[in-house]
Amino acid sequence: MKVVIQRVTKASVTIDGNKVANINNGLLILLGIVNEDTQEDINWLSRKIVGLRIFNDEAGVMNTSILNTKGDVIVVSQFTLHASTKKGNRPSYIKAAKPDVAIPLYKNFIQQIEHDLGKKVQTGEFGADMKVELLNDGPVTIIIDSKNKE
Repeated sequence: MKVVIQRVTKASVTIDGNKVANINNGLLILLGIVNEDTQEDINWLSRKIVGLRIFNDEAGVMNTSILNTKGDVIVVSQFTLHASTKKGNRPSYIKAAKPDVAIPLYKNFIQQIEHDLGKKVQTGEFGADMKVELLNDGPVTIIIDSKNKE
């Protein structure tokens, strides 16, 4: 499981002209899932994300987590995070999990983030053509792969 985490001052997701998610200060999380991912990956990633000290404290130092800032979160599924660009110029998405595997893991990830964060998170829609808009704060962008946790 791979995530791209972006600290944002605002972010939104629009599908077919309808804004389905909209936050101010918080995190935009892009989530990529592979067939080998499990609940263990979800649990580890969620704890890691919620505990990441990437928000500024009173001294302007990145020393505060999303829990402390009480910021909001949007989670967006993004299979292209597992693109392989080894051969040719057209990315291969063979590693990305198919919907029958990915959708339950995506839903479980959202539930786990909500549990660890202690509040509801907003989401895109799995498999939809989404327009994601954000204002990256910092910019702060962190990439985490659950397969590289040791």
